[in-house]
Amino acid sequence: MKNMRNTIKFLLVAICISTSILTFNACSNDDVTSSSDEVEVIIDDTDFEATDWTTETHSKDADPDFDEVFEDNAVKRIDIVITESRWGNMLDDMTNLYGAFGGGNGSFSDDDEDPIFVPAEVFYNGIEWYRVGVRFKGNSSLASSWANGILKLSFKLDFDEFEDDYPQIDNQRFYGFKKLSLKNNYNDKSQLREKVAGDVFRNAGLAGSHTAFYTVYVDHGDGPIYFGLYTMVEEVDDTVLDTQFSDDDGNLYKPDGDAASFAYGTYDENEFVKKTNEDDADFSDVQSLYTIINDATRTSDPVTWRTNLDAVLDTDVFLKYLATNTVIQNWDTYGKMTHNYYLYNNPDTNKLTWIPWDNNEALQTGNMGGSLPLDFSGLSSSQWPLIGYLYADEVYKAQYNAYVQEVVDGAFDVNTIQSQYATYSTLIEPYATTELDGYSFLNSSSDFQTAVSTLNSHVVSRATAVSNYLNGQ
Repeated sequence: MKNMRNTIKFLLVAICISTSILTFNACSNDDVTSSSDEVEVIIDDTDFEATDWTTETHSKDADPDFDEVFEDNAVKRIDIVITESRWGNMLDDMTNLYGAFGGGNGSFSDDDEDPIFVPAEVFYNGIEWYRVGVRFKGNSSLASSWANGILKLSFKLDFDEFEDDYPQIDNQRFYGFKKLSLKNNYNDKSQLREKVAGDVFRNAGLAGSHTAFYTVYVDHGDGPIYFGLYTMVEEVDDTVLDTQFSDDDGNLYKPDGDAASFAYGTYDENEFVKKTNEDDADFSDVQSLYTIINDATRTSDPVTWRTNLDAVLDTDVFLKYLATNTVIQNWDTYGKMTHNYYLYNNPDTNKLTWIPWDNNEALQTGNMGGSLPLDFSGLSSSQWPLIGYLYADEVYKAQYNAYVQEVVDGAFDVNTIQSQYATYSTLIEPYATTELDGYSFLNSSSDFQTAVSTLNSHVVSRATAVSNYLNGQ
């Protein structure tokens, strides 16, 4: 804690840290030179020693410590310390991207630009991580929270984002993790959806992010402020690939835009955003999937079509994902929205593998007309061919139905999930119901219990829906 106190003291003195000479009023510290009412502070924030650095906690040589970072049955605390000037830069950038804070319109940036990274100090269990890249993150959740005047915004942490500026943090990691997301549980008064949905996907045998609960405190010049209860989420382009695939050298895509639907006539490489191999212009894997899924052999020669499709897409993984996603209900992804999934070309199989992402809107009927029904009635197959065309094929439909039964009997079994809701809600209630005004999506503490009750009813209703669906097949 001594290092933390010293760093905070340093940052409060140097609230306008830069590598230049700064002059400002009303500051007092032994390390500054005073002349009448003004204080001249000479700051070079590259001159520091990473005194808390150990191999286990900070080094790239350490394996990811999932037990430490993603402990299921704990609520841990993480502190972010940002200088006043850098915090101001972050807020100014948000205003440029999304309009005035609390403006109420929730407008999006015209150029789809991410918010800026700034260097910040991160503290956990009395240990400091240095000059960590911190930025706001999100799409509609970010724009809407900002527009409604709620500062409980999601953060992205990149622990060596600024290693070129600060050689002391070369390949800095947080217990083996380079990147982490702190999700604000937007539109989720239970604050359980991101966590439980992620558990369900992984328990169903799918690749996906680990999650855990954290309280987040931010000090941007006036001491730590409780920003609320967050869900820490493992980044796909970091340790998910490293630990859940035997080879992480394949192409990883985060599709976003019309082309992400795979509908005929929408192909656009710019909308298949590469997260690995960014300098390689080869998009032949996604282009092949696009071509095959829309090929006429689907109806003229289904056996050939399935053979060709199976060669480029891990259809078994996709059908298991589709069954899981549809059973639990999750509207904010493929089938309703052209985002919130990853595709990874697994070098072991040379097939594109589906990886779910961003689950705060799961476990409910949802918006935009609601989640897709189990039989996908009302879905435009040509608009969403990866669902519509596979479900229309008798072989793939039989696989899908088998996975629907498997999910409701296993990863989304009523007793299992209600037990999780009971455990997790008891764990987080003291932290969720004491969030501060302006840093919470709850209007009152009763909102939390009502939301948990709704989740318990939801899992029962889904078991009934699955039974009715399968009995009708």
